Amino acid sequence: MPLAGSASSDPSEAVYISIMTEHDLLEVVEIEEHSGLSCWGWAAYYAELQASNRGLMLVAQVALPLEQVKTDQIAGYIVARLAANELHINNVAVRVEYRRRGIGSALLKRILEEGKGLAATAAFLEVRAGNSLAQALYKKCGFR
Repeated sequence: MPLAGSASSDPSEAVYISIMTEHDLLEVVEIEEHSGLSCWGWAAYYAELQASNRGLMLVAQVALPLEQVKTDQIAGYIVARLAANELHINNVAVRVEYRRRGIGSALLKRILEEGKGLAATAAFLEVRAGNSLAQALYKKCGFR
């Protein structure tokens, strides 16, 4: 069951945000590797899923038009952890071919909603100084 509806500006594709599962991890690690993030790797994501009493892990899946080769591909993901009343966003990544379609924004908005529902009063993240795309996304979503 999706947590959110379409985030894409392309009416021919539907984007759904759902809770990350073990089944998603190979694609998540692939996205991580191609995004140049500090590598958590499969084992770290798996451990986080198992101990996820304060963690929030979501994926965005894109259902492509029928004529496309791939369907239901994971387009992006976000991982955060709740500590006290603070939501710490650890990783956000979107596949290169799905960037600039609103998927990163949809993931951030959803994780902030989920955090607020769990009594988070503030959200924090870190971004590399040279990552202007991520900085623009975070600013668009209200981060300073």
